[in-house]
Amino acid sequence: MKYPAVTYYDYLKLNSLLGSQVPRGPEFGLKAHDEMLFIVVHQTYELWFRQILWELESVLEIFRGEDVHESQMGLACARLERIFEIQKLINQQIDVLETMTPLDFMDFRDALFPASGFQSFQWRAIETLLGLRSEQRLVFNGTPFHAALKPEEQTRMLKMLEGDSLFDAVEKWLARTPFLKDGDFEFWKTYREAVEKLLVGDLQLVDSATHLNDETKARTRAQIEASLKTFRSIFEPAEYAKLQEQGYFRMGLKGLQGALFVQIYRDEPALQQPFRLLRVLQNIDEKMTEWRYKHALMAHRMLGRKIGTGGTSGHDYLRSATEKHKIYGDLFNLATFLIPRSQIPPLPAELQKRMSFHY
Repeated sequence: MKYPAVTYYDYLKLNSLLGSQVPRGPEFGLKAHDEMLFIVVHQTYELWFRQILWELESVLEIFRGEDVHESQMGLACARLERIFEIQKLINQQIDVLETMTPLDFMDFRDALFPASGFQSFQWRAIETLLGLRSEQRLVFNGTPFHAALKPEEQTRMLKMLEGDSLFDAVEKWLARTPFLKDGDFEFWKTYREAVEKLLVGDLQLVDSATHLNDETKARTRAQIEASLKTFRSIFEPAEYAKLQEQGYFRMGLKGLQGALFVQIYRDEPALQQPFRLLRVLQNIDEKMTEWRYKHALMAHRMLGRKIGTGGTSGHDYLRSATEKHKIYGDLFNLATFLIPRSQIPPLPAELQKRMSFHY
């Protein structure tokens, strides 16, 4: 089939794309050279946000089903890794924007009210689809976060909030992890025994340590006993539920067990792609946090203690969001429950064979 010819500028719609950078300052007699930079950087953000959403929605489509076919795992991981690479570029763009000084920004800032990043539907959509919950968000001015969006965007956001996020879909997928209980091998029971053996051994080492004084021994014992108590609580559904209510965990117990199993036996062929997925989700969440933090530092540099153009407390709000808006904290916290490789329970031969590839 022969396709009609198309030029570079027509295919990319360059006339409309390059005609959309319209500084507002000149309308009010303001001479602000750096307003063009400000517009270009933020429009570039939105273009990259669009690509992130394109990839994210395709990954969600894979995980929303009752079963995730193994052949789709590599594709899902590759697209999430693409998102991660885009995030690296987005974070670097802040360095470009910071070539503008606070005084340069003051040349046109007053012409921007009340425009704000709060009004970016695409950024809010990325956060929501990744798994940031409404109740987890910082509240500003006593209104829901989507109140700053246009009416039609609010409708889209409310519909988005009703569906499963990637966090929800991945948690359900992890909860279906096979091998956790397989014939005579029950992973959670075996792992608990290994953990308790390790920690009890640590207590014995402290008691027999002749180089520690009584005060140091007591403090060290208290730390180990606290760790032991935490470990035991996550092995009991009722105790785990209490920790969930306290906000210590977001993921359900089965999902967390699945994630931990993947982390521990990640070298087994059947778990290499799942481990790759969990790792890239952590990477994405980390880059989201990094972006918020760099944005907060930039706001502090540009505004000092002034409020933002959208009416927020500027730097203070962004700094608080850096910590509160993390999504995959459970995956990061898994490191709390890891033990040395030498202490990991070996898989039964039959189970290991089922998790391997044979040619």
